[in-house]
Amino acid sequence: MKVALIQQSCQHHQADNEAAIQQAKAVGAELVVLSELHRHPYFCQTENAEYFELAQAIPGLYTQWLSSLAKKLQLVIVGSLFERRAAGIYHNTAVVLDSDGSLAGRYRKMHIPDDPGFYEKFYFTPGDALGKYMGFNPIQTSLGKLGILICWDQWFPEAARLMALAGAEILIYPTAIGWNPGDDYAEQQRQLDAWVTIQRSHAIANALPVISCNRYGFEPDSSHATQGIQFWGNSFITGSQGEIFTQADNEQAEILCSEIDLQATESTRRIWPYLRDRRIDAYTGLKARYLS
Repeated sequence: MKVALIQQSCQHHQADNEAAIQQAKAVGAELVVLSELHRHPYFCQTENAEYFELAQAIPGLYTQWLSSLAKKLQLVIVGSLFERRAAGIYHNTAVVLDSDGSLAGRYRKMHIPDDPGFYEKFYFTPGDALGKYMGFNPIQTSLGKLGILICWDQWFPEAARLMALAGAEILIYPTAIGWNPGDDYAEQQRQLDAWVTIQRSHAIANALPVISCNRYGFEPDSSHATQGIQFWGNSFITGSQGEIFTQADNEQAEILCSEIDLQATESTRRIWPYLRDRRIDAYTGLKARYLS
């Protein structure tokens, strides 16, 4: 299938999103992925209770808009929003709209960071391990099973592995990550290289293609407590052996498109049978926080 990701600055309006999705459709995309929390500037740079007003229920106005667009264009669309689940319970959530406009499913971010400039624990409750929208379960669509994970989730091999074990046919990471402008160039490059490498490793270890969609551009900290964030873009698409098919830079909006062969997973796993050779009898220690 042909997939597309939309890398953009998140200082835009809904009409910009719609135009980009239509452009992806025009070049043949069947699946379109948007970045994390792309409807707003990254408000988690500061702790401000007023930002809870940005949250929406699911279904709601945002999902209704995505649904109509998916149906009109006959696309599968992966979007991202600040979800209001109930009074006092909010999530960082990805939604998947199938090509008939139906809500195929949602994924609630499981790993929630809490670092200077990324105060997500103030806003987001982690996704549940059990229940209707539980943990690391792929979402069935007309194109296949999509393993959706969000930003900080992308650093954890356990999350990617559990998605693979549950039958995901592709790993998709909507993301909002960037540099501290105070870091020097060498440190910024180390961080970017680590980010690309860890996600390529998930592709390799699970023989699954990966779509990683990040925002780009500078966003100031409204509290002025930090120097803001320079989101580093560099969105990319890989194949099932981690080979990079296409990658954006860190300076502009881009729509990246690539053909992905889901059948490649079968042939790759015959050559690299990681799942066959896993020592599941010896991995009980993974349930511990630390073994010393």
